[in-house]
Amino acid sequence: MMIPIRCFSCGKPVGHLHEEFKERVEKGEDAGKVMDALGLSRFCCRSIFLGHVELIDVAGEFKKG
Repeated sequence: MMIPIRCFSCGKPVGHLHEEFKERVEKGEDAGKVMDALGLSRFCCRSIFLGHVELIDVAGEFKKG
């Protein structure tokens, strides 16, 4: 649902980078170059950003009951 604070595999903190990554990609920058600039060089960390789908709005529509 949300970007994890740390990478699942290596434990590197990545949660604080998500907002900048999202803004720069929406402006039209290449995702790979943005990740390089943010210091995400490991495949495990990069996969978190590339595979993330924002589902919090979809999950919020359902009632608990």
